[in-house]
Amino acid sequence: MKVSKIIRPVQLTTTGVGHFGEGGEAGVQDPLFRVVAGHPLDHAVEQATVLMCAVHKISDLAMVETDHLPTLLTAMHYLSGMAKALVQDANHGLMAPALRGE
Repeated sequence: MKVSKIIRPVQLTTTGVGHFGEGGEAGVQDPLFRVVAGHPLDHAVEQATVLMCAVHKISDLAMVETDHLPTLLTAMHYLSGMAKALVQDANHGLMAPALRGE
């Protein structure tokens, strides 16, 4: 009797390279925020989408609420930076298996 090998799809995960925010001191290379490695990529991309939807809504609000523009711009900056870090990390997670020859 021949036993077949069960092939399971590889779970792609975040790698921890996505980051944003400058360090607090001049010359510090470490980012203020970094994506934690090991989370499923589909969840990371979903969260990036949620963040970018929030940025879009805040940008709509910023067009009419000019009294609060500095606060809204700061919120958009941080939320879009978080989304960028998630997408950057997801991209690296997608490319990592190919770079390893898998």
